[in-house]
Amino acid sequence: MQELAMGAKLPVRWWTLFESEALNELVERAIADSQTLAAARASVEQAQAIAQARTGARGPQLDLTASSGRQKYGSQFLGGIEPPPPFTYFAFGTAVSYTFDYTGGVARSIEREQALAEYERQRLRAAQLSITGAIVQQALEIAARQAEIATVEQLLSEDRRNLEMIETAFSAGSASRVDLLSARSQLASDETLLPKLRRELDGARHALASLSGTAPAIAPPADFLLSEFVLPQRLPVSLPSELVHRRPDVLAAEAQLHAATAAVGIATANLYPHITLTASFSQQALKVSELFDSSSHAWGLIGGLTAPVFDGGRLRAERRAALAGLSAQAARYQQVVIESFAQVADALSAIEHGAEQFEAQAHALKTAQESLDLTRESYHEGYVGVLQVLDSERSYQQARLGYVRARAARLLDTAHLFVALGAIPPDAALPH
Repeated sequence: MQELAMGAKLPVRWWTLFESEALNELVERAIADSQTLAAARASVEQAQAIAQARTGARGPQLDLTASSGRQKYGSQFLGGIEPPPPFTYFAFGTAVSYTFDYTGGVARSIEREQALAEYERQRLRAAQLSITGAIVQQALEIAARQAEIATVEQLLSEDRRNLEMIETAFSAGSASRVDLLSARSQLASDETLLPKLRRELDGARHALASLSGTAPAIAPPADFLLSEFVLPQRLPVSLPSELVHRRPDVLAAEAQLHAATAAVGIATANLYPHITLTASFSQQALKVSELFDSSSHAWGLIGGLTAPVFDGGRLRAERRAALAGLSAQAARYQQVVIESFAQVADALSAIEHGAEQFEAQAHALKTAQESLDLTRESYHEGYVGVLQVLDSERSYQQARLGYVRARAARLLDTAHLFVALGAIPPDAALPH
């Protein structure tokens, strides 16, 4: 019986709890080769670079300037003074500009880009969680389908043995043609189970190859035995307060909420005047040889103020839009948290009822086996007919398939719980 350990930490590589070396190797290889994760890592790097670029706007901006040109003034430009002849000039110097962020607009824009970078980071973690969870699920599906196929093949072998027994009895005159047709019908009916199971097995293998970053046509067929997977008996379950700080989808929604609050700050800052200070120092001369003489020094200092006066209501409308976006994102965040709790509750419920189903299937299998053994013995003694044997065989077949499916379902339900708990280490998915 599985035991819930409330507040216990889930291992970083949660899939190792199933104790399958083949699964461990597959998951690690898929994390390295997945094109989905490669794209997500690139998106994180892009967002981080944008945030760093925006951070550079907080300090003074220093530029190196150099120019050369040919100039001629018109007579009217100098107010009647005789203009100089056309001349060539050279200039070289530096310019420094600085924006006074007294309204916090620059700081909030940096904060917004950093929040968006965090959002991409959490999306990467969510993608890794999704892919590892899907890989474990497909591996378990492959194991389950293979176990079902093996069970059906054993059942078909028993069907053929029953058919031979009835054919012998029919030749001896102790069985009717109805009995013979019933045995043939059961064999034909059971043979229809294999194509569907084989198709599902191929589909799971193709999905696993795609998740691993390999084309299905060139990927070797993946094989897993259901008996190789160990059902974890101790299930580490996060407390609700820890869950919201662990699941990447919740953290991604939180980052979006942070970005929305920063957007409100940016829109508010845009309502106020912007103050900039620009200073320049340069060397200017008409000849290159005189460019660095002391007489060629030139400098300038400019203070600028830009205040919105009339913009047709654009800036205030942008702030109202930012506030509405903040409200919408707050609602989305709350919904994501609610859904995360619901997913964990569903997974825990599935584990509880799955255990009940497995115990019921185990009991049904034991009972069906005992009934089949007794019916076969009674048939050889002449107490029951072949139809009773076939009915017992059918019940046993269904019980065996149900047992295999119930065991596979318990493993899948456990994997779903680990995924619902957001079992990804904080920095495991970050690009190096």
